[in-house]
Parts: sequence; structure tokens; C-alpha cells
Amino acid sequence: MTTITVRLDADLVIDLMLLSGVRDAQDAVEVVVRDYLARAHRTDAVTGAAAEERRRVEDQRTPDG
Repeated sequence: MTTITVRLDADLVIDLMLLSGVRDAQDAVEVVVRDYLARAHRTDAVTGAAAEERRRVEDQRTPDG
């Protein structure tokens, strides 16, 4: 897997470490990002993709021809 380096404010990372209960800064950020993505996927699975719904509504509003 390819990795990247991201610079974050130290106070922000310390808060992430405290909230997630992870002692390593890299792991704490990864845990938070993975959780955020998992929640987004669960929300899409329950409600459907919002972008698809907007596109459907816009297509209905557009006059043909």
C-alpha cells in the first residue's frame, strides 16, 4: 500500500490520540479516518447516495428537448 505524509497541528493529533485511546499518532489518525469512511459507507447503504438522488431530481426538472 502506498503511504503519504500529512502535517497536522500537534494539539489536534494529541486530541485524536486521547479520544481514540491510541498511543501512536499515526495509528490514531488512521483509526479516525477509517471510522469516518466506514460511517459514510453505512449511511449511504441505509439512505442511498445523495448525489444519485439529486441527479434524479434534477433530471426530472430539466425540460426535454
